[in-house]
Amino acid sequence: MAENLKHECGIALIRLLKPLDYYHKKYGTWQYGLNKLYLLMEKQHNRGQEGAGLGAVKLEATPGNEYIFRERALGSGAITEVFEKVHESINKFFPDEIANAKFATKNIPYAAELFIGHLRYSTTGRTSLSYVHPLLRRNNWSSRSLALAGNFNMTNTDEMFEKLLSEGQHPRNYADNFVMLESIGHNLDREVQYQYDKLPHKELSGCEISDKIAENLDIPFLLRRSSQLWDGGYALCGLVGCGDSFVMRDPWGIRTAFYYHDDEVVVVASERPVIQTAFNLTKHDVKELQPGEALIVKRNGTIKTSQIQEPKEEITPCSFERIYFSRGSDYDIYRERKKLGELLIPKIVETIDGDFDNTVFSFIPNTAEVAYFGMLEGLEKYFNHQKAIELVEKQGQLTPEEVDAILSKTVRAEKVAIKDIKLRTFIAQGKSREDLATHVYDITYGSLERGKDKLVIIDDSIVRGTTLKNSIIKILDRLDPKKIIIVSSSPQIRYPDCYGIDMSRMSEFIAFRAAIALLNERGMHNIIKSVYEKCIAQRDKPKEEIVNYVKEIYEPFTDEEVADKVADLLITPDIKAEVKIVYQKIEDLHKACPNHKGDWYFSGNYPTPGGNRVVNEAFINYIEKEENRTYQYSLSFRKNGG
Repeated sequence: MAENLKHECGIALIRLLKPLDYYHKKYGTWQYGLNKLYLLMEKQHNRGQEGAGLGAVKLEATPGNEYIFRERALGSGAITEVFEKVHESINKFFPDEIANAKFATKNIPYAAELFIGHLRYSTTGRTSLSYVHPLLRRNNWSSRSLALAGNFNMTNTDEMFEKLLSEGQHPRNYADNFVMLESIGHNLDREVQYQYDKLPHKELSGCEISDKIAENLDIPFLLRRSSQLWDGGYALCGLVGCGDSFVMRDPWGIRTAFYYHDDEVVVVASERPVIQTAFNLTKHDVKELQPGEALIVKRNGTIKTSQIQEPKEEITPCSFERIYFSRGSDYDIYRERKKLGELLIPKIVETIDGDFDNTVFSFIPNTAEVAYFGMLEGLEKYFNHQKAIELVEKQGQLTPEEVDAILSKTVRAEKVAIKDIKLRTFIAQGKSREDLATHVYDITYGSLERGKDKLVIIDDSIVRGTTLKNSIIKILDRLDPKKIIIVSSSPQIRYPDCYGIDMSRMSEFIAFRAAIALLNERGMHNIIKSVYEKCIAQRDKPKEEIVNYVKEIYEPFTDEEVADKVADLLITPDIKAEVKIVYQKIEDLHKACPNHKGDWYFSGNYPTPGGNRVVNEAFINYIEKEENRTYQYSLSFRKNGG
């Protein structure tokens, strides 16, 4: 992807099932859990570079000592900063105390059995430390304390907020982070109170009461009550101060979570290969949490999965996880990305007019490399088939030299651009900044025959088009190709995402701007006005009744017409080469990723009712030139009389 998208967050959970002394004896350190958490977080660094956080619960803390801990930091170096602070608190003790696992268990912070980690990319523009997970709700009753970390974005925070108000609460923040925390925390309080009221208080001491509450705490029940209203994509990790923990996935399967457990440890992460790498496991050792399901680990180490919400009729895991965000080292994702490249072959061959002799193939950026390999394999298959046809048709008519010439033809694959990571474009402003941006990539001189060759570049997606226009096309044009063909292994991104990815403003989508330009050019302004009026008319309807009328913006045009207009918008007067844009078809995306059919950013088919409300608000904000507002801000602004 030429322009970096901010992405849904990353989560990690570690639950040690043995005393810390066990890990000290077997692995040489009681910090086994901390070390594994660090590895899980670093291996998911791609999922969040705006902040990181760590939470921990000690199972054996004595009264008068802290039992729940948290550390958070902002910035791309947040993981390192968090763990440095954790180790600073550990290193305040004497070396012989640190080396004593039993002493550490009782006295040293973060000498814990239960950890959660979080990597954050904001999707709302809120970037202060208070928004970094885990969020924490403290209480002297350990069973009422809660640390929450999640990969989520909710579309109906206003409804959840109103629910809290109806129950007599006074939420101090409107953001979905805090509303989620209070929603679960409120039901945790009710569950603790219920368990407390059932106990024979005269027969039990205070500590015995606390232990009984922790033993009887019904985590599935409180998650069921909490999640009844939730509309959005989520994978949530929670630690209860008494030692219970849970991970829950949304019933649409939008967000992902994977887990593994044995007799030593329970581990959860957003991506499968992360767990495989950290614990040296095979693909089959790691399980995927199913839609609407929760993994629950009780204080006593009992592990179970529980169906919290029934899976929706149509499960729609996010396809962007497969195209771009997740690590390409995953067994299935690697093959899916190669397939995405292969499925583009018919359109590529058509666009180059079948002229392999004068076409060079390459990729930008590095995340598109796997799709590039798939494209090359597909081209080789096509090429070999064509050579076989030629040999059969001319059987007996060719000299050995002519046969050899046919067989020696290959796809011309080159590394035409190499990113120069030393350049920092923030050091200049205005025109100077634009000039510097055209040198972010070094081109490989001599990789093309000037004025004669076509150049096909595969990218994993085209969202805003800004980097293509201001940098990449200008850089490639220096090679003097006859034609530049940018091939996207994903379809046209036309609609906002509301479940985690930072794609919320209509004007950011080059495909949307292309469709608007076509409507204006062809005198079809009435469609824009009609869609706006329809969106306004349904603005105050329940989310379940809202229709995505923004689809009508694209209906008059074929995908090719929109793609051609995208190319027009990306060309500047100084570009000498003809520029063509080729997109993946949605049907082919589903062929490549058959188990991940969440395609709302391409098709406008949102899996949750709140999705249609999001696109409704996004289009209204675009027309009213209020795109600085997030959709959640727009909803709260209206509810409060704005």
